[in-house]
Amino acid sequence: MALLDDAIDASGGLARWTRLSRFTLHLSFGGMLFTEAGHAGHFKDVIAEGSTRTQSVRFTGITGGQGCASFQPDSVTIESIDGEILRTWRHPQLRLPEDAIHPLADELHLVFFCGFAIWSYLTTPFLLARPDVQVEELPPWHENGVIWHRLSARFPSDIVTHNSEQIFYFDENALQRRVDHDLLGTRVADYSWAHQTFSDIMVPTLRRSQMLQSDGTVIAKPALIDVEIFDAAFD
Repeated sequence: MALLDDAIDASGGLARWTRLSRFTLHLSFGGMLFTEAGHAGHFKDVIAEGSTRTQSVRFTGITGGQGCASFQPDSVTIESIDGEILRTWRHPQLRLPEDAIHPLADELHLVFFCGFAIWSYLTTPFLLARPDVQVEELPPWHENGVIWHRLSARFPSDIVTHNSEQIFYFDENALQRRVDHDLLGTRVADYSWAHQTFSDIMVPTLRRSQMLQSDGTVIAKPALIDVEIFDAAFD
């Protein structure tokens, strides 16, 4: 598919990506969802290390530098800074826990969300080339005087992500600029910009999630989620 091929080439190329196996990030998560859940500073200035091939991410420096955590599709753990496992969540799911005041109030749920979110951010658009991901090109989208090209993607059940059907937007340089998906019962648009090259892979270093209206337009404030990547490396 021409658009997907262009997007992959613009992000570093499939040949380069397939030679890589690991990523390391210095980043921060924030936004209204984190503040409302009582975790405004829990994922500030953390290190995320993960696999480019399987869904696996380890965070160092969460909770103000006091702890570590890991995400895999079948297990989430929270650890002390010296590696002692403090809590474990087997077979995690993205849903509102019973009697919870907020979907991310429990730190295990927060780790689960941040784990699959950052893995998706880092592996797209290469993830869309998997044979079990169904991709279809949609008509172009006009936004703020520019034309963005779009792909719809349906993910298989073994990929943990926001939801199975998502729409990806790419600018005139075939760089990803937006993705629409459901988030805890709300339709949102994740915007991405400030692309930089790390280890020959193009990465958007700023992301912001905002609520969507029924006509596809965005509610500018408040920002549900803000992500800033300060540095990245792949090997």
